[in-house]
Amino acid sequence: MAVKQKILIVDDDENIAEIISLYLNKECFETKISPDGESALNDFKSFNPDLILLDIMLPGIDGYGVCREIRSASQTPIIMLSAKGEVFDKVLGLELGADDYMEKPFDSKELVARVKAVLRRYKAAPPSESDENSVKEVSFPDLKINLTNYSVEYMGALVDMPPKELELLYFLASSPNHVFTREQLLDRLWGYEYVGDTRTVDVHIKRLREKINDHEHWRIATIWGIGYKFETK
Repeated sequence: MAVKQKILIVDDDENIAEIISLYLNKECFETKISPDGESALNDFKSFNPDLILLDIMLPGIDGYGVCREIRSASQTPIIMLSAKGEVFDKVLGLELGADDYMEKPFDSKELVARVKAVLRRYKAAPPSESDENSVKEVSFPDLKINLTNYSVEYMGALVDMPPKELELLYFLASSPNHVFTREQLLDRLWGYEYVGDTRTVDVHIKRLREKINDHEHWRIATIWGIGYKFETK
């Protein structure tokens, strides 16, 4: 029997948490509910979830604090849930390392679809032993991006990077000097089912630039009014 993937639901609204749990259980996920931030951090260590659904407004440690604490030690996917729909709140959540952001109230079927999509992106399939060519990797001076084992090596050191940032960097670097619009990047990397805005792409580019500086042979270039490209010299 296949091992069920585990989802940690962090929400102080018991009714909402139970409804989410019910829908995920029907999709064969194992769930655990944490009613506050402190419980979430403890349950994260003991439950070892494959993904976290994290409400922002929590008693004690809020969702931002929980996200920050988890990101300091793990790249487990996080989808933030919040009644706050302002761009600032979304951007802050993404900058702290969340993989997705959903506004309340949300459709339960869409939530399940988002969970599955994020898990698909996070779980990298191991390369076949009989086919070394299946390894997905691009290399440039002082930069190596491996999508097979989800690793980035920059200036001789491994860079800690959430899956979505790594996928964005790999996608751009796989087509050097090709310009992609923000809409194209949203479609290719977040999927057509993703209900987001182009600011999501900008936030992830900003986080990439904070970790990887421009190199004399390459850089992540902004094409004003259009989008981005991985520029090589």
